Amino acid sequence: MYSYVWLLPGLPLLGSLLLIVFGPRLHRRIVATIGVGSIAAATVVAGLVTWTFLAHPPAGGGVTVRLWTWMDVEGLRPGIAFYLDALSVLMTLVITFVSTLIHFYSVEYMAGDEGYSRFFAYMNLFVGSMLTLVLADNLLLLYLGWEGVGLCSYLLIGFWYTDPANGRAAQKAFIVTRVGDTAMALGLFLLFHRLGTLDIQALLQAAQQQWPAGSVYATAVGLLLLGGACGKSAQVPLQTWLPDAMAGPTPTSALIHAATMVTAGVYLIARTHTLYELAPAAQHAVAVVGLVTLLMAGCSALTQNDIKRVLAYSTISQIGYMMFALGVGAWAAALFHFMTHAFFKALLFLAAGMVITAMHHEQNIFHMGGLRRELPLAYWAFLIGGSALAGLPLVTAGFYSKGLILWQALASPRGGTGLWAGAVLGVLLTSLYTFRLIFLVFHGELQHRPTHRPGWVMGLPVAVLSALSVVGGFVNLPPYLGNRPWLEQFLETVLPAPAEGQAPLSELGAEAVVSLAFLLGLGLAWWLFVRRRELATALASSGPGRWLHRWWYTDWGMDWLYDRLFVPPVTAFATVNRSDAVDLIYDGMAAVARAGWEGLSVTENGRLRWYAAAVVAGTILFVAIVALL
Repeated sequence: MYSYVWLLPGLPLLGSLLLIVFGPRLHRRIVATIGVGSIAAATVVAGLVTWTFLAHPPAGGGVTVRLWTWMDVEGLRPGIAFYLDALSVLMTLVITFVSTLIHFYSVEYMAGDEGYSRFFAYMNLFVGSMLTLVLADNLLLLYLGWEGVGLCSYLLIGFWYTDPANGRAAQKAFIVTRVGDTAMALGLFLLFHRLGTLDIQALLQAAQQQWPAGSVYATAVGLLLLGGACGKSAQVPLQTWLPDAMAGPTPTSALIHAATMVTAGVYLIARTHTLYELAPAAQHAVAVVGLVTLLMAGCSALTQNDIKRVLAYSTISQIGYMMFALGVGAWAAALFHFMTHAFFKALLFLAAGMVITAMHHEQNIFHMGGLRRELPLAYWAFLIGGSALAGLPLVTAGFYSKGLILWQALASPRGGTGLWAGAVLGVLLTSLYTFRLIFLVFHGELQHRPTHRPGWVMGLPVAVLSALSVVGGFVNLPPYLGNRPWLEQFLETVLPAPAEGQAPLSELGAEAVVSLAFLLGLGLAWWLFVRRRELATALASSGPGRWLHRWWYTDWGMDWLYDRLFVPPVTAFATVNRSDAVDLIYDGMAAVARAGWEGLSVTENGRLRWYAAAVVAGTILFVAIVALL
């Protein structure tokens, strides 16, 4: 079955190609069949590959499927090759399954859109690029998939391009992520220069052999790859593009946040974990970036009035938890949270899509209210997904994955009480902004009656994801008393075991503190947005409250700062360099070609004797050159 691994990215890419070429001329049912069917077929292949991997684990923990050599230039011989191990198996299974549900949901959600076939072509290309990224055997092929998801995010964020605001949001995403991509490219150059290869397994082995712990090169590479991860995964200081990315269709938002793109940075750091183990400073930077991001995004989510922007900031915050886990050495816990987050975040966005379409594309949560009886499926989906996001104790998947991160952070010598306390504060913020959203949208008085009810095509994926948002956390429970969690055992051939240290609390005590933070956030949300809503209004309208609200609402003023630090120099340089010096070279080549054409065109006068004389003269000249040389 391993020889068919290439079908995982191949099927979505084939579906995208068919829809690009033939889509506008096909009936919408055929478009939907190709769009959903290609992803569903990839999911079946992923399931079969996973079954084969579990039944017959490859020797050494991984297997390479090499199709052909991509290029051979001065010792650089990257291949179009895919590497399958426990990490890529987990990633591909989650990506394909969640993407299939989102595509199925999109059949109804996008039914009346003029760009129906274009939408599915972009979505298939998105999934194919992400699967290329996570299966790549070498960093150059990974970078191809990396840039592919960047291109698709641009196309999908600006899908409704007739609105200039959507075009600006797409451009912002493309430009901001390019900053991180440039850092990553520099990291790849440094790796090849020092280690002579970009094949991931050979590269990690060479780094262990050639670089001592604390190596300057390992630290530099780790920080550069972290820069790339910050761009794609929307971490501080490159997180500003993701809230604006909500300009795209809601299924696109679900795909970006749950199954593709923003998790790419988490995968990159997990895949190159050996480099970070050799660079403790870079690994600590990963933890600090994740912690700062999850707290900043949590505060910003508290002030948003757009239902999708609240969820966008929650994604930034939850990816921050994954980065935090990687930074403190809780490698398997980060991937566990990736899996559960894919379930409940896809659920929340798809449920938000139900609310938006039912409310005639209204997205302001203060124009909603009282919808729990009008939209019961969306309400229960939001309640389940929001509870998983906030970490409802013992019941939801998010409780188990986030709890594991926090416990291992407290017990790890790379973590400690200070980092753990910051992450626990993030739990309180998550609970507060999540239930603020649920209470404002679904509770209180009904302000506007829904004009549309979702059908079963939208309802089925929501029901499946609701179930997974509850039971998905049980996958990491110990298979029998006294044994380690199953997922941690599954990933142990790829990722190191968590570092162990002396924790100031027992695991049960740490879980109790986390549960208390959840309950405190829930209680505050109920008090401020149900029981005493006028108190929340008074706090927000007070002098300090108004200033703080504005600061958090504008993403801590980072867009304002960037507009003044980076935009003016770039625009000034573009103005001065309006006649690009580099373009002069190509303009000169064009001028020479044009002059040659004008000179030769004079000889085209229609006189046959002149043509014959020119042929004879040319022949004599050619013979003379050959004879003399």
